[in-house]
Amino acid sequence: MVGWERIVVTVGEKIGKTHLTYAQGGAAELVAATTIGLADVFGMPVSTTHVLSSGVTGTMWANKSGIQLETVRDIALAWILTLPVAMTLAGGLYWFSTLFLAA
Repeated sequence: MVGWERIVVTVGEKIGKTHLTYAQGGAAELVAATTIGLADVFGMPVSTTHVLSSGVTGTMWANKSGIQLETVRDIALAWILTLPVAMTLAGGLYWFSTLFLAA
């Protein structure tokens, strides 16, 4: 619930060189909903933000609207770093808590 506005602006306005059209937004949302629904059926964890930003990028590419590669690179880097950073933080928090709670 923190930082939602930055995510909305990035996905909606900064991935492409032009603003999304209604058709692009609809297509990206439909693909995201379908992908998330299929992932749920198969019990696969997915990030809704990752799926939607990929859909938006795909519509920009297909429409030849232009993609801001720096923004896409930053998003991809965040995706790559999310898992190891979360693992490290969780492991560190567990280790720290065992120092005080272990008998």
